[in-house]
Amino acid sequence: MPIAPLLAMELTARVRTARTPLPAAIAIALAAAALSSLPMASQAQAQNQANAQAEQAQALRNRNAAAARAVPPTGRYVAESGEAFILDRSGQRPLLRFDRRDETWVLRPTAAPRGDVIYRNDAGDQLLRVTPGGGMTVYTPRAPGGSPASFTGPGQSLTPPILGPLQLWSLMARRSDMISQALGRLVGINLTGERSEPLCVEALIVTTDAVLRIARSPTARRSLDRLTSITIIEGERASVTYIGGRLVVTVDPDEGMAGRPSSARVIQVFLAAPPARR
Repeated sequence: MPIAPLLAMELTARVRTARTPLPAAIAIALAAAALSSLPMASQAQAQNQANAQAEQAQALRNRNAAAARAVPPTGRYVAESGEAFILDRSGQRPLLRFDRRDETWVLRPTAAPRGDVIYRNDAGDQLLRVTPGGGMTVYTPRAPGGSPASFTGPGQSLTPPILGPLQLWSLMARRSDMISQALGRLVGINLTGERSEPLCVEALIVTTDAVLRIARSPTARRSLDRLTSITIIEGERASVTYIGGRLVVTVDPDEGMAGRPSSARVIQVFLAAPPARR
């Protein structure tokens, strides 16, 4: 065969060999570009999601702040159901105490439909509902569906009092005796508060009242079968634990009255505990 045709065939083969990898190279380049853009897209998506969550959290804080400002003034109120109570707004959170009751409830506001504000205790129970116009409804066992309440005059502060050592010892002895008689066996009481003795005393009264209420219930009384001691201590977070017959109530002095678990929280813990075997 002549040399010229052979050279032409060789050149054609070289050209085809050089051109063949181009589509694969382009695909690899496009894939690399796409992969390199993924981190940026993921970061942008994460940032957008974080911004949306921050906006929602801020909107919730704004609604709750508006709710807190909507609380009626400090004073004494009377409901149509006949129940009277004191509302105290002098502290960090609104406080409420019914007449002839020892417990002070710490109110936590949440926004409700139509601009209303619902105030609950730390167990989630609704105590008050306030309308934008200032109308108030109070919820109690006597009026679970709510009863309108109206302002009747000034009311005293609900800050717990400070007791001396002798009064504190006497209170602990009385409370221990009340529970021991109700359960038919000795139940010890300990209180180790140093930073906030008034808060610990308040927790002691609230906790022992909760135990006495359970003892009077034919259906719930069995949850107290293991109870041997009640201890009030200070800690970084308010809590209630019931293990091995020992009820431990922790108060947080930094939170003021809001750092003391309510009787409703104490009752919840007892009712959730497994009953003692008979």
